[in-house]
Amino acid sequence: MPTATKKPASKAASPSRNNKGNSKPKAATKSIDLKASLQEHFGFNAFKGNQEAIIENLLAGNDTFVIKPTGGGKSLCYQLPAIISPGCAIIVSPLIALMKNQVDLVRGYSSKDNVAHFLNSTLNKREIKEVHDDLLNGHTKLLYVAPETLTKQENLDFFRDLEVSFFAVDEAHCISEWGHDFRPEYRRLRDMMTEINPNIPVIALTATATPKVQSDIVKNLHLKDPKIFISSFNRSNLYYEIQPKIGKDQTIKNIVRFIVNMKGKSGIIYTLNRKTTEELAGILVANGIKAVAYHAGFDSKLRAGRQDLFMNEDVQVIVATIAFGMGIDKPDIRFVIHYNIPKSIENYYQETGRAGRDGLEGKCILYYSHKDVAKLEHLMRDKPLSEREVGAQLINETVAFAETGVCRRKVLMSYFGEDYGDKNCGSCDNCLHPKERVEAKDDAVKVMKVVKKLDERFATDYVVNILIGRLTPQINMYRHGAISEFASGNDQPVHYWNSLMRQMLLEGLLEKDIEEYGVLKLSAKGEKFLKKPASFKIVLNNLFEEADDDDDDGAEAAPAGSTDDKLFEMLKEMRQKEAKKKGLPPFVIFLETSLQDMATLYPTTITELEKCQGVSKGKALRYGKPFVELIARYVEENNIERPDDFVMKSVVNKSGLKVYIIQQTDKKIPLEAIAKNKDLRLDALLEEMETIAASGTKLNLDYAIGEMVDEYDQEDILEYFKSCETSSLQVAQQELSEGNFTWEQLKIMRIKFLNQYGM
Repeated sequence: MPTATKKPASKAASPSRNNKGNSKPKAATKSIDLKASLQEHFGFNAFKGNQEAIIENLLAGNDTFVIKPTGGGKSLCYQLPAIISPGCAIIVSPLIALMKNQVDLVRGYSSKDNVAHFLNSTLNKREIKEVHDDLLNGHTKLLYVAPETLTKQENLDFFRDLEVSFFAVDEAHCISEWGHDFRPEYRRLRDMMTEINPNIPVIALTATATPKVQSDIVKNLHLKDPKIFISSFNRSNLYYEIQPKIGKDQTIKNIVRFIVNMKGKSGIIYTLNRKTTEELAGILVANGIKAVAYHAGFDSKLRAGRQDLFMNEDVQVIVATIAFGMGIDKPDIRFVIHYNIPKSIENYYQETGRAGRDGLEGKCILYYSHKDVAKLEHLMRDKPLSEREVGAQLINETVAFAETGVCRRKVLMSYFGEDYGDKNCGSCDNCLHPKERVEAKDDAVKVMKVVKKLDERFATDYVVNILIGRLTPQINMYRHGAISEFASGNDQPVHYWNSLMRQMLLEGLLEKDIEEYGVLKLSAKGEKFLKKPASFKIVLNNLFEEADDDDDDGAEAAPAGSTDDKLFEMLKEMRQKEAKKKGLPPFVIFLETSLQDMATLYPTTITELEKCQGVSKGKALRYGKPFVELIARYVEENNIERPDDFVMKSVVNKSGLKVYIIQQTDKKIPLEAIAKNKDLRLDALLEEMETIAASGTKLNLDYAIGEMVDEYDQEDILEYFKSCETSSLQVAQQELSEGNFTWEQLKIMRIKFLNQYGM
């Protein structure tokens, strides 16, 4: 339900000038039939939500602040009044692509192209003159400009002589340092608008604004006694789910499978970096999915072309960084996948908000890992201290959303200052699979007592440190280690207290000061609770302990599924038996990594066995029969459900790496150079080499071995490998302790051994 709130008037505007267009616009007469105008200019029979009230307020000459979720119809709130008002509206927009999109949209409803123009750095002198002529002749009703356009004095001089109906600031959250796309030029907007005409009404619009951001926007734009229209942030048609990111290959496989099951429906995948967009798009294409990558590294023509492909449904999926999406008006996007955790909840909400804008199905899946969080934190290391602090708070809020065990819709709406009354939304992973609630009345009281003792001047992390008894430099400085509640909660882990306090915030027992971001205070409801505590049950956070993967190359992906430990031990016994039979060390038969794959994938034929790591066709034929027979019996006896037949085609060219390594070693290129050229560590290169050698391919490494291992030591190590019964190099180091050999020395010698005796 829309709400309206009054804010204090800003500082007084400068005196009005006498030139044309600088008198305060007359309030629109009540004789205007807005519904008829809506039908005439846009073809709609009715307004959506509070659009009509917003337009009436703006036409009356009042400053207006609109907070509407993505897909809520923000643009119409300034487009219609601009068309029916005398003069031209100046709309400040953050992106060139967004301006073009909006201009094309307005022109599409009109018979004349000059009804709307944009003025930015992409125009040449002739095109700028055409825009100026249309403005001076009164043909143009909407002029879209970037903040940077307003900084140029020649533009300010030109605009002063225009009849301006009003100013519109789209994506107004960019004004706030708490917004997701901070631009310094936005901070100067008020000064520039005052220079053009101080008496012109302003409408500010955004899809994502926390109470803090709302406050920043009103202050920085000096909105005069604005009426604030807030529409509900609840997108009831969207489904929210967080999945742990465990293993790069498995995550990508899950994404491919999901998109295949969506049967041609449009979607967006958001990633943190440019490289990943191209890699993912390539994998999707390899699996028969029409997809393209999109990021700021492409030139504007290519970006525009790919955006058009997506809008026209020539491609099903666009894999993009956050450079894509702002202002994209495609109503039938059915899914939004976040391959990496976003920088803020504002980002997440706006990006997921691109799904289901027609009110129909929209699935929002986020893959969460601790390493992705660390990456975001690392990206902020060179920024000023104030920016780092802001960024850290925003990341913490996003992490809390990902790990929460309560209704995700409730958490999202609470973040934007809205209360979601229902306990179970029925459309998020936590509500569909609810966790057990635990009593936390006594612990809630502990939290409140600490907050009170700290005079309501500290944030969550500080309160947690007091409760668990962690003496930080800051706690020592303030001598808070002496308060009676210090360490009163050391019987519970950190994540428990974080979970408790977030749910106390959701239930209104605690509040956060919007000016002092993150500072905890007791609410009136909390004060009553403290005087008379009642039952308070909470849901503990999801820990995602295994979500520790990222998308960097070089890290070996975890196998799809978990290893069957019982089968793995049986396979090791079989390997030992076969090794003794053939008079070979066990690792010559199969490496342990190969056995792990077997205990995960359950291959029951020689062909299936070849899919396991380090198993060539020749090795499978030579040694594989007793292993697949063992696995087949085990599967039958234990009613094992084998992995499904879904096979993801990969564009990661492992065979290309294999060929490269063979070619380079044939040329006797130093191992360090080979590793560097493929962006590998030396240990990772040696692992690849061992896999190559174990599968039966000869690698001549004598030139490198000669530099790493003494000739006499080589004989001792080879003799050891002939008789050893374990593949553990740690054991080898212990057994050969007199030689004080490194892991790399033993690894390269084992590769030599495999070359000599492996086949």
